[in-house]
Amino acid sequence: MTDANILEHVARLPHARGTFKQLVRELGPKVASRDELESALDRLIERGQLIEVRSGHFVVTRLSREFAVGRLNMHRDGYGFLIPDHPIEGLKGDVYIPRESAQAAMHGDRVVVRIARIERDGRADGEIVKVLRRAHQTVVGEFRIRKRGNFVAPHDERIRQWIQIPEGMELPSATLSRDRVGVTPLDVKSPEDLDGMVVNVEIIEFPEDGDQAVGRVIEILGRPDDFGVDVEIMIRKHHIPHHFPPEVLEQAQSFSNIIREDELAGRHDYRALDIVTIDGETARDFDDAVWVDRLANGNYALQVHIADVSHYVQPGSPIDEEAFLRGTSVYFPDRAVPMLPLELSTEICSLKPNVDRLVLSVELEIDRRGDILAQRFGRGVIRSVERMTYTDVHALLEGDTALRERYAGLIDRFELMRELALVLNQKRIRRGAIDFDMPEPLIEFDEFGEMAGVTRSPRNIAHRLIEEFMLSANEAVASHLEQADIASIFRIHEKPDPKRVLEFEEIATHFGYSLGIGAVPVKRFRTQPMRRRDGKMVRKEIVIADDSLSISSRNYQKLIAQIEGKPEERILTYLMLRSLKQARYSAENRGHFALAASSYTHFTSPIRRYPDLIVHRLLDASLGGIRDLIAPERLQLIAHDCSETERRAADAERELVEWKKARFMEGRVGEEFRGLITSTTRFGFFVELENLFVEGLVPIDTLPGDRYMFQDNVRKIVGQRTRREFSIGDTVNVLLDRVDPVEHKLQFSLIEPVKGRKKKQRL
Repeated sequence: MTDANILEHVARLPHARGTFKQLVRELGPKVASRDELESALDRLIERGQLIEVRSGHFVVTRLSREFAVGRLNMHRDGYGFLIPDHPIEGLKGDVYIPRESAQAAMHGDRVVVRIARIERDGRADGEIVKVLRRAHQTVVGEFRIRKRGNFVAPHDERIRQWIQIPEGMELPSATLSRDRVGVTPLDVKSPEDLDGMVVNVEIIEFPEDGDQAVGRVIEILGRPDDFGVDVEIMIRKHHIPHHFPPEVLEQAQSFSNIIREDELAGRHDYRALDIVTIDGETARDFDDAVWVDRLANGNYALQVHIADVSHYVQPGSPIDEEAFLRGTSVYFPDRAVPMLPLELSTEICSLKPNVDRLVLSVELEIDRRGDILAQRFGRGVIRSVERMTYTDVHALLEGDTALRERYAGLIDRFELMRELALVLNQKRIRRGAIDFDMPEPLIEFDEFGEMAGVTRSPRNIAHRLIEEFMLSANEAVASHLEQADIASIFRIHEKPDPKRVLEFEEIATHFGYSLGIGAVPVKRFRTQPMRRRDGKMVRKEIVIADDSLSISSRNYQKLIAQIEGKPEERILTYLMLRSLKQARYSAENRGHFALAASSYTHFTSPIRRYPDLIVHRLLDASLGGIRDLIAPERLQLIAHDCSETERRAADAERELVEWKKARFMEGRVGEEFRGLITSTTRFGFFVELENLFVEGLVPIDTLPGDRYMFQDNVRKIVGQRTRREFSIGDTVNVLLDRVDPVEHKLQFSLIEPVKGRKKKQRL
């Protein structure tokens, strides 16, 4: 009997509760022994699916309003919030965990919480009763010598406890990360030499009941300002695997860069076609190659060839297990942490020009409306004729004479690609796909790895070619697997939360715009009477958007068209993005809201994304008539873990860029800037500087000329006497007051215009 069967049995019991004796009696004939049942219950408890409320008494977590399981999100002030794994009836948002209870765990830990109460407005608080899984086996931080001992202050401000380092555990066997090439070795002979250095610590005793954690130093990374230390900190703070185990490297080095003749058996030969790759200038791992032609009937023939990583990375192999652990490649400005060893990612799997490479291919016949009339999937071999860049393809299509001469034999091919890409884009627009075209910051660095400036990242027709072709291939593969009734991993994007939509609608209304969804259905609650300072009793009304809200991607698409080219375009686009949910992986298909696609997956980047590798295996197996290659339960586990590793990578990449931005701005304290208010809060407003994509806070208590208050119902900061308002989307002039060297945050003050004199602005 499986764990899932036992869990389902308990869920059917009254109140989803059962005792061990009861389960032995009812399940006895179906389980081999009491020990087997006990082991299964232990596994369910460890995963948080069951809670043992007292000895021998169990309750199903997802059906309980008294207990919840989830991830602890700590605040730097010591309190925290539980982010539940499953929705809880009556609960809106997260569960508040007070400081006293939060001390029993650390940020990111998976915990069981007893919910004390759920208020009428959906808020709740609780206490931690058990830690299921620790998020931090290691912690990176700064070594500090104090009178009462040696400690490490965690770099992550949400880990509030300093870690005690007992005598004799201060010095590791190795003193330098082997990844940092060209750095002078550190001369560390005693704990005193470590004071102020950045180290990585293995925790040997976790905090309980307010006690300090205890650990030992396992790595010395260097001084905080040393070259490359910021990247090393991000890697360890976010627990990104970055050393390939010996058995993985050994297997990777065993692959030959030359394809054997027997490996070509059963593969379609595309080597006679002028297939190309199109990537960025610095790319080294080429996942995809494309080819377009016009058929005799006037339709388009699109071929998308993807590196056949599944041919080399077999299930359960050392490389496969390490790739699953990593989930994705991580890209920092001056360094990448690849999912696969370089012998695969930049060599035998990379679709380099003028060499044979194995591929998994998607062939599509597409008509002039962008509809797919026929499709074929299969294994193949290609020999790319050119390694093109987005810059060169764009310039060539714009008429660059030198490039058109150099690639004369490919001009017709690229122009046909542009024609097809525009057809596919128009089809997506017709069905309601959302196309945010916000400028992305491109950080420029000097030779020392420091930020030297920021520009707008180019997004031209060459990017659109690859984007449209990859979207088509991903959608075709997803539909094929689903129609064949093959369990798979989907890339899903669910409808936005009604609360977020309501918040956006309220702001958009102030600009004279709307998503066009009509009156948003809401539920209203009134709080218990509260006495104000003046003695007057007041009741606050809580307004919550109802889940019955009807919205589609077309609502967003139409609004994007309305604001195009308007002054408020950037702020409303930014807020629209914030109102949407994050896309994720799932074994259950729920469609893709932003793409307006009923079925979508990730297939086109198996060198850098593990879900794509899984989809390759499923597609390859389906070509041989195998339907149930991977069990749905296993697919859901893979989907969940890959969603987590994707978020981990994005968080690390984003945090490092923000850190480098802060260091760049340290040299500009005292300068004036022009910026856009992106959000308002009770403690001030955030402003994004024009042309720099740098954000900081203007504290409410620094606003001049009045006492200002935040009005939550209209999300404005208003002067009590002057009634002056600061709203999202307003443009203001600010002065950079300070840069926090620890939290890497910027603080600004408002500049009032001086009559009769113009102030010089630095943009």
